[in-house]
Amino acid sequence: MHYRQRCRHTARQIAYTGVFVILLASPYQAAGQGADAVRMIVPDGEAQDYWPRWRGPSGQGLVEGTGYPDTWSDTENVIWRVEVPGEGASSPIIWADQIFLTTADDHVGTVSVVSFRRSDGERLWQTDVPDATGEFISEHIHQKNTHASATVTTDGNLVYASFGSKGLVAMDFDGRLVWHRSFGTISNYHGTAGSPLLYKNTIILYQDHSGGSQGGAFVAAFDKQSGEPVWRTSRRASVGWGSPIAIHTGERDELIVSSQRRVQAYNPNTGLELWNCGGNLFEVIPTPVVGHGMVFCSSGRAGPTLAILPGGSGDVTATHVVWKSPKGSPFVPSPLLSGNRLYLVNDMASIVTCFDARRGEVLWQGRLGRATREGFSASPVAVDGKVFITNDLGETFVIRDASEFEILHVNELHAKTLASPALVDGRWYFRTNRELLSIGN
Repeated sequence: MHYRQRCRHTARQIAYTGVFVILLASPYQAAGQGADAVRMIVPDGEAQDYWPRWRGPSGQGLVEGTGYPDTWSDTENVIWRVEVPGEGASSPIIWADQIFLTTADDHVGTVSVVSFRRSDGERLWQTDVPDATGEFISEHIHQKNTHASATVTTDGNLVYASFGSKGLVAMDFDGRLVWHRSFGTISNYHGTAGSPLLYKNTIILYQDHSGGSQGGAFVAAFDKQSGEPVWRTSRRASVGWGSPIAIHTGERDELIVSSQRRVQAYNPNTGLELWNCGGNLFEVIPTPVVGHGMVFCSSGRAGPTLAILPGGSGDVTATHVVWKSPKGSPFVPSPLLSGNRLYLVNDMASIVTCFDARRGEVLWQGRLGRATREGFSASPVAVDGKVFITNDLGETFVIRDASEFEILHVNELHAKTLASPALVDGRWYFRTNRELLSIGN
């Protein structure tokens, strides 16, 4: 049997096993008036030419343009490869001819921001972050986490990086530390991971934890030029590793935080809570995606995905959930919304599920290699009519972005890969456990 035929056969065998959808509101609410107005707030101008933040300029892993190769290996189509010092699971970001990422050296207890030249991979600088707590070495992390897991972001002037107990920093493009904001000890039993978000003139992040030297969980905004606090709102969640997003509903901007037990929306200018929605499980990592008038939030170890109408007030659990899929969702990778199709990677069983995002109907399911518990960390990307899903072994499954399951081929880097790729000007940039690679035709 041909490989593609076998993939379709496997998809039919496992389709709809363990996944069912509960419709809790009319999907036409999301498809009606105002649905197109609900959108991710994205950086404009020159930022659209690069990969300036977690999940790229779209904030959702969607890539414009063509010319990106869909086949590679650790030797095929490799333009250059360089060693990355230390360890880290943060993804690379790109602005002009510079690549920025974070790294940690647990032997000496340092964390750093590193810059590479995009054209040839030469390391330009590496700047260590001061330790304001003195407790970095004893900070516990999960075996798949690192002390450098949050992806940095940039506005083209400064680079902003979050390091949990080491705090939030801003550096210029020459590696000089501009400001440093300490939060004291962050007590999260798997360590920290959430990436900061640029919104207008502020940098926003949340740290859900059980209490440290400067208080418990919070979401906060800081002036991006000075690091001075703009607002700070306390939270009740004790764990969480996700990243916030900012959306526009047509009437107002909302800051969305999907974390322990609940999804919450805040006014990004003041920190005032706007609405909250129950349904998440205890542990939440994936970053939400936005489309068709809804925000899609996944949580737990193959737990639920919620399709929520934003714009509400107070507790909207009973009124604003359009559909809910209680099983098969990602634990670590974020969802991918491409057109009408919502892709979820069940990294507890190596299964990808494709939903009709508007109605919550399962279009198909497919197996991604051998079933492995917690075998995927990188978030998927969509480019040129294909979806690319990379597992922790460095295998990238190239799937046709369509309403039927079809694996086109599998690319292998033969290296542990936890970070999501960055894509600019026809080239892929992958960070493995030891290297940074540029891949192109």
